[in-house]
This record gives sequence, structure tokens and C-alpha cells, in this order.
Amino acid sequence: MNTDYLTDIIILLSAAIVIVPIFQSLGFGSITGYLMAGIILGPSGLSLIDGVTEISHYAELGVIFLLFVIGIEISPSRLWRMRDLVLGLGVLQVLVTGGVLTLAIKLGFDTSWKISLLLGLALALSSTAIILQLLTDKDALSSDYGRPALGVLLFQDIAVVPLLALVSFIATPEFTIVQDISYALLEAFVILALIVVLARFILNPLLALIVKVRSPEIFTASALLLVLGAGQAVQSVGLSMAMGAFIAGLLIADSHYRSQIITEIQPFRGLLLGLFFISMGMSLSIETFLEQPWVVISATLALIAIKLLALWPLCRLFKIERKASIAVSFLLAQSGEFALVIFGLAKGLELIELGLYQTLLTVVLFSMFATPLLERIAHKVFTSHSN
Repeated sequence: MNTDYLTDIIILLSAAIVIVPIFQSLGFGSITGYLMAGIILGPSGLSLIDGVTEISHYAELGVIFLLFVIGIEISPSRLWRMRDLVLGLGVLQVLVTGGVLTLAIKLGFDTSWKISLLLGLALALSSTAIILQLLTDKDALSSDYGRPALGVLLFQDIAVVPLLALVSFIATPEFTIVQDISYALLEAFVILALIVVLARFILNPLLALIVKVRSPEIFTASALLLVLGAGQAVQSVGLSMAMGAFIAGLLIADSHYRSQIITEIQPFRGLLLGLFFISMGMSLSIETFLEQPWVVISATLALIAIKLLALWPLCRLFKIERKASIAVSFLLAQSGEFALVIFGLAKGLELIELGLYQTLLTVVLFSMFATPLLERIAHKVFTSHSN
């Protein structure tokens, strides 16, 4: 009996138990701890894990469950209450920041306009997982800077849907860049229309029947089947499992069984998302950084600076108070997990070469490592007394 995979699992769990609490106690957050655990265990560190490729496949489930939970959180009623921030500030943040980053990538890496646009929009997204955790820890979700940040994050989460579709369309060479964007937006609209129909006429009645069985195990199995089944169904038509999971979450956003399903899914989501960040840490090539350290550092600082300078005037445009605007800008200045997902899909479809992928991966992870410091600056600015 081959037990190598059990050894890898034991090593991963041991590292998480030791490293993550240390980083939490230092104020860096659990996700930074997971990333560092991956770097230590991976090929660039101690090389203690043999099945890095196999683990990365399982780690993708973490993003799938994350998108499912995000889909649940994006209920129509919640979006309507925050419509100015979500559909105003959020839209402008992605378009303006993504546009500037697209131009920077085109000039810096000499990629095609299609790829530059995809990468620029992906880098415009911030880390929902890290920011929500940090805001929750500070009890600042409903603060004057927490609400605008949440509004921007909500739109960024919605924007993941057309971006995932855009990856597939760019892989089809006969489409122009305008066609790629048009088809991606049309697909997102069709998906939302199908969600309304499926949720109203199929899913809710089906969940009602399952609840009548009064079996917790069957309900848990049904919740897992909903996530994985939706992901597999969407993947079968050429899109990503992550998009399918997001759709499944939207389907039950206003369901009576929403809270119960979140409770069932949460343990799987937390464990698998931690595994995802560990796998991203293991994917990081320290050699890439050492070969061109100033390129990576300069690109990371440029990314943070561009997002800072783009966000602040946009926040002021929406009449957000000065200190809150600065706080929001610092808080969302990093890139996030969805950029890693989109880069991984693009590499898998051979849209970007390995060297560029490693550089982008390193830049995103460095910006995520900087997030706790950026959050401290944001909180200090917001709570400081005006002169």
C-alpha cells in the first residue's frame, strides 16, 4: 500500500498548525501563514512535499468553495442596498485600475493587447479572503472605510465571472479583443438570467424535499453535490469549475436554506482554501526572484502605487471622507487570489509562458504579504486625529 500521500498530508497539517498561529499572533493573518508554509515546504524551500502537482489539483477546490460562499453573500437585496458603492465605485475601480495596469503590462512585458487586458484586469482585483478577515478582526466591516471597501470587493467578485469567461474566449484565436469582451459580458448576462429561473423553479423546491428527509448527512452531501456538480457542469461547456461554483452560490443567495448550507460548507471551504494558499506558496519560484529581484520588487511597488493612486480620487469622487478614502486605497492596494486563479488558467491554456507566469505569481504573492502592513496603515490613518 502506497502511503506517500498520507506523509504529505501529515506534513501539510503539521506546518499549518505550527506556522499559521505564529503569523496570526504576529498580526500578519492566517493566509500569509499559509503562503509562507507553502514556500517553506515547496521546491524553493525544504522540498518536503513530493506530490506538489497532485496537491495543487485538490487545492483548486478551495477556490471553488470560496467562490460558492461569495456567490451566496452576493444576494440581490444586499447589492441593491450598496448599489452606489458596488455598481459605481466598484465598476470604476476595476475599469480605471485595470486600464492603467493593462498599459503598464503591455509596455513592461511586451505582451499582446488581449493578454495585457486580461492580466491588467486580473491584477486590478484585490484579495477578498484577506481583506474580509482583517476587517472582521478589527470589527470594521460597517465602518466608514469598511463599507466602501466591501462594496468594491463585491463588484470585484462579480467581475470574476466575465474574467473567467474571457480566459476561455481569448484561447479561441478567431475572436478579436472586442468580440472576446462582448461574448464574456453576454455570457455573464445569460448566466444571471439562468440563475433566476433555476433558483425559482428547480433548486428551492428540491432543497425543500431534501430537508423533509431529516438526515443531516444527506443535506451535507446535497450541499457538496450542488457545489461540485455545478462546477463540473459549467466546466463541461468549456468554462471553469470556479465559475460554476459561483453560479451555484448565487442560486441559493436568497434561499430559505442559505444559512444551513453555509454552515455545512464552511469547514470544507476553510480547510481547502488554506490548502490553496499553501499550494500557491509551493508554486513560488525563489529562483525567479533571485534572477531578477529588482524587476519583481519594482513591479510589486508599481502595482501597489497604481492601485493607491487610482482608488483615492475615485473614493473622493463618491464623496467618501478624506481619511476613509486614504484608508480604502491602502486596504485594497494589493492583488489577490482571483488573479492567481486567472493566471493559472491562462498558463494551463498556454496563453502566457512559464517565465511570465512565475513573475506575475511572485508579484501577486509579494503584494499579498504586504497586505497586513497596508491594513495597519489604513487603520492608523482612519483612526488618527485631524490636525
